[in-house]
Order: sequence, then structure tokens, then C-alpha cells
Amino acid sequence: MQRISQDWLVLELTGSGTILGIVTGLQFAPALFLSLPAGKLADKFNKRKILVGTNLIAGSAALTLGILVVTDLVVVWHILVLAFILGIAGAVDAPVRQSFVPELVGKEDLPNAVGLNSTNFNLARLVGPAIAGVLIGAFGTGPAFFINAATYPIVILSLVMMNRATLIKRDLSNADKSDSIRVALAYVKGRKDIVATMLLVLLIGAFGFNFQVVTALMARVEFGLGASAFGMMGTMIALGTVTGAIIVARQRTHPKIDLVFKAGAIFGITEMFASAMPTFWWFAAALPFCGLSAMIMMASANSFVQGTISDHLRGRVMGLYLMVFIGGSPFGSPIIGYIGQNLGARWALFTGGAICLVSVIALFLIFRKSIQPAALAN
Repeated sequence: MQRISQDWLVLELTGSGTILGIVTGLQFAPALFLSLPAGKLADKFNKRKILVGTNLIAGSAALTLGILVVTDLVVVWHILVLAFILGIAGAVDAPVRQSFVPELVGKEDLPNAVGLNSTNFNLARLVGPAIAGVLIGAFGTGPAFFINAATYPIVILSLVMMNRATLIKRDLSNADKSDSIRVALAYVKGRKDIVATMLLVLLIGAFGFNFQVVTALMARVEFGLGASAFGMMGTMIALGTVTGAIIVARQRTHPKIDLVFKAGAIFGITEMFASAMPTFWWFAAALPFCGLSAMIMMASANSFVQGTISDHLRGRVMGLYLMVFIGGSPFGSPIIGYIGQNLGARWALFTGGAICLVSVIALFLIFRKSIQPAALAN
């Protein structure tokens, strides 16, 4: 919600796809530097307390931007700074929150819990824009920031009131006490199936998941429509993502790696297909398929990695996973934004989809000896 409201505000102030890409890059740049250290924190310290802090910072950033908007004081540099602060909070929050799941449920419920958490993580990234679009169309960006800020105290209160006695203690008897990040990197390096998954997540996260930014350009520039149409596009994406969420959340076992690659290929194809839609309504009709395949791909990738790693390395490995997932945006977003600004939104959307499809094919050919046994083992 914050990101899309922020993106629409940038377009209102500047009309520049390039600046839009820079803002998006700033929000996700901290993930490159902080996700791994945050994963180390998750393996060593109280996750619940860390999550309280990250939510407090993120909520404050949303509230500040809302105040600047409704008082007509906001300028572009405000958005740049607050996007970067929000990125810092998100970079720390994500690996801690992901690795907190096993402490909430028993081993017998872990596959389903990981699936639900993966679904929640990715659903927020995909459905949030739909809600933001509706709010922007009805009230403008200022109230949208306020509503987003109001959600953080709910999360903080839930964490504070959590019964700590019911949390499940992990067995850390075999945990490494020194060079912990290096240990996690060595572990991942030895798991070619995880390497292949992370590389795919990196490329699709960098170039494919910008399709929601491009929808803002499609609504405003390609079709000449306003925030209401943008909100409708978000709603159509949400229809697909909710369907994908139901599919993933119903699984009682961890997804197979081949599902990750199949869903990634379908996402690339549907994104290219959507770029060719001639009218707003045809374009809107194609968006649920983008949302469906994106949701299944990302949630399955997350669940596959979580379900196959050692417990004492979970925070650091998930920190690395989220670093490549979120950290690709600072590179991909400005490129896609530049293409959208200079060649048009359709070319930006098509390019993102084409890169996703080529990435799936290339990585499958490179890692097929690791992917196929991993799929069978799962």
C-alpha cells in the first residue's frame, strides 16, 4: 500500500518514470546491505522485540509522509528520504519475520505454516497495491498513507501481547558461534537447488515484479486515465493473487522446485501477453493471470527454501533469500522505469516479462541436474 501510494504521488509531482524507478530503487536498496546482518540478528536475538522496532519505524515513516501530503508541504526529496528509511525497516523486518514462523508452530504444522506465511508475505506485496489504488481514487494519497500508518500499531500490539511461554524454543546445540554469515553462504553454495531458486527470484524480483509500477504508467500515460482506473487494475491483480494464495495455503507439504520454475515461466508469458492488450478493459482482464502466476511462483519459492534448510541457519539463509528478492529492485526498477519513460509502458511491461521467461529457461538448462533430483526428493 505504501509503495503504490508513494509511486502515484511521485507521478503526480513529476510525471517521470525515471524518478519513479529511482524512488523504488531507494526503498529496496537497504535490502542489499542489511538482509544478511538482519538474518544473523534473527538467529541470535529476540525476534519479537526486533519486529516491534521495525514496525515502529515503518509506521512513523508512513505517518510522516501522510502529514506532508495533506499539508501540501511534500516535495520529491521528502519521498526519497522516507522511502529509504522505510527500506531500512523492511530490510531488517523481513528475514526476522520469516524465521519467526517455526517458533510459533510445531514441526508437524511447519509446512502449512511456512506456506501460509509465504502466502501472507507475497499477498501483501500484491494485494496491497489494489487497496492503495482504491484509497487513492476515493481519498487521495494522503489518507492512504494515514490508513497504512494506522495498521502498524495493530501489529505492534499483537507482538507485545503475545504469550511468550507458548513460543517453541529451537535446538541451537549445533549452531555455529563464529563467522555465522560465512557458514550460511557456504551452506547455500552447496545447495544448487537453492542457488537456482534464489537466482530466479533475483531476476524475476528485479525485472518482473515491476509490473505493478508499470500499471501506474499504463493507467496514466497509455490509457489516459486516473487513480480510479489504477485502482481497478490493482483489484484485478488481487483477484489472481488471492486465488494463488488459496492454492498455496492449502498445501500440507512444501512445494516442489519444478512448480517454482513452471509458475515463473507462466508469469513471464502472461506479462508479455498483457503488454499487447489494446484497451484498458482487455488489459485489466489479463492482470488476474499475472497476479495468479506471480503469487504461486514467489510463495512456492519461499516455501521451498524455508522447508529445506537447517533450523539454526534459518534466519541467515532467509536473510540471503530476501536480499536477492528485494535487493534486485534497485537495479531493475530504474531500468524498467527508464524504458517506460522513453519507449512506453507497453515496452517496459514486455521487457520485464521477456527477461523473466528467458531467466527461467536459462537457469533450468544450467541447473537441471540439481533441479530435477530436488523435485523428486520433495
